[in-house]
Amino acid sequence: MLATNMANQVQTLEQMKTINLDGLRERFRVPFALARHSSGRWGLIIVLLICFVAIFADQLAPFDPYNIEQRFQRGLPPNAQNWLGTDGSGIDVLSALVQGTRISLIVGIATALLISFTGALAGVAAGYLGGWVDIVLMRTVDILMCIPSLPLMIVLAAYLGTQFWVIIFIFVILGWAGLARLIRAQVLSVKSRPYVESAIVAGASTWRVMWRHILPAVSSLVIVNGVLMASGMILAEAGLSFLGFGDPKAISWGKMLSQAQSGSAILLGMWWWILPPGLAIVLTTLGFLLLGYALEEIMNPYLHKHHINMKAIRQKKSRR
Repeated sequence: MLATNMANQVQTLEQMKTINLDGLRERFRVPFALARHSSGRWGLIIVLLICFVAIFADQLAPFDPYNIEQRFQRGLPPNAQNWLGTDGSGIDVLSALVQGTRISLIVGIATALLISFTGALAGVAAGYLGGWVDIVLMRTVDILMCIPSLPLMIVLAAYLGTQFWVIIFIFVILGWAGLARLIRAQVLSVKSRPYVESAIVAGASTWRVMWRHILPAVSSLVIVNGVLMASGMILAEAGLSFLGFGDPKAISWGKMLSQAQSGSAILLGMWWWILPPGLAIVLTTLGFLLLGYALEEIMNPYLHKHHINMKAIRQKKSRR
């Protein structure tokens, strides 16, 4: 009898260990899969590196580009003191590049988070509640998607101001509509599934069904679009700053390019004033795109299965 009880306890412990391991594997499935994904791994490294530079910009920048006393001779090429030279105002280009990382990244990530939240909330409400809520939200989406974004951004920036928080507000107002439409289409499919109908029959409230059953089902779509949206918002901020509608008190990559263009950097052959911010924009955008597409492959079972099949086919061909 004692031996039987001990055997049962051992079996129970083994089952608990198996359940815990399965839970850990499921919880960390996406990070592990991302670490094994070649493009996703590179995208994550680039994004983490850019975030590190943005967080420790004050410590990494050799000089303070906002300090007038820390200015040098104008238009100096790269040298031992100024590794990337100086711009037309005598500001160290490397210091401006490092400090510009913070503004560009804050605008991109903050805008992506707010757009993801607003678009997900509007899409879930429109898809699940239906009725007049769906009509009002979708007609608003139709109107916003019919308006040319760039001219409206310029008008709003000229009217509301060019502080970076105003730029974020403008991007959010014009950017949530597309995501809301995608989420709504997904919610219309999810809300007819058996587990959602069972929750409704069991007496779950509307908010509980939306929060516990609908939103988790569309969370992967929100995450992937949010990561991809960050790259687009960084480009949008750079474009708006290049046109002269960025925050005049802050340094960003787009503003550096705008100043280089107005300072005739191309005609003067000052390549060190143009290339660093341009390459920084390209590298950051590439990092978010690689990370977003990798997350899409991992979180979408159809794309994930196709990726595994293609990898197996390539391995078979390499063996031959």
